[in-house]
Amino acid sequence: MKSAKTKKKASRILVFIMKILVGIIMFSPIIWVITGSFKTLTEFTSSSDIFPQKGTLENYKYIFYHSNYVLYVRNTVLLMAGTTVGTLISSSLVAYPLARMEFPGKNLIFSLIVGTMMIPNIALIVPQYIMFGKAGWLDSLLPMIVPAFFAYPYNVFLFRQFFRSIPKELDEAATMDGCSRIGIFFRVLIPLSKSTFTTIGVLSCVFWWNELTQPVFYINSDKWRTLTIALMTTFMYTSGNAFVINWPSIMAASTLMILPPMLLYLFGSRFLVEGIKTSGLKG
Repeated sequence: MKSAKTKKKASRILVFIMKILVGIIMFSPIIWVITGSFKTLTEFTSSSDIFPQKGTLENYKYIFYHSNYVLYVRNTVLLMAGTTVGTLISSSLVAYPLARMEFPGKNLIFSLIVGTMMIPNIALIVPQYIMFGKAGWLDSLLPMIVPAFFAYPYNVFLFRQFFRSIPKELDEAATMDGCSRIGIFFRVLIPLSKSTFTTIGVLSCVFWWNELTQPVFYINSDKWRTLTIALMTTFMYTSGNAFVINWPSIMAASTLMILPPMLLYLFGSRFLVEGIKTSGLKG
């Protein structure tokens, strides 16, 4: 009996140690970025120590006083908010009739929507660039915000799966009370879908906060530059004949950029798990 308990206790300790090791491996890049933000450029390039010998806040002062960091944050927040609002509105409205109504070709339409998920986004960049160029939208946030109001297939899929898990008897009861189709959507489905809205909202926010490919293609001027572009270009300069990359300032800007997604996941983790679980209840 004691032997069994000892083995069980030893296995738990071993699992705990393995979790700690995996956690250290996963978080080591983040720790390296954070500690690097407190180093001087000379120390960063000459020393391989993880922790700084003498910490400094000059890198954080530099990004605020010697760059348009606040402007980049504003642009990124506008991009994130516009695309998230657009995809929540459009994707939920597209998913509603596919989940709750009966009409000819419904399954075919849904199959086509899901099928578009197989097309890589990068394959659409060039035709979209030409189209948005003719519309005069280049060097702005419009090429990224406007398409969000036409629904993203994956989000439509998640909304549809969750809407199908809600009993249709609620629709019938609402109809008997004089509620229209659009009224059922706003008064019945939306209040019951908070977890799904939160899940898709958080995933969208994090995606557009970290997105680089589309901003690089569509934005040319500093006026609409996002944080991801700024990390590539702002902290590089020439000193005489040498090309200098201010790595500690990049680390400081990256540290500040990491915080919002971490806070989003921290406060939305409960809804994220619930939303992902419930979105697959009914096929």
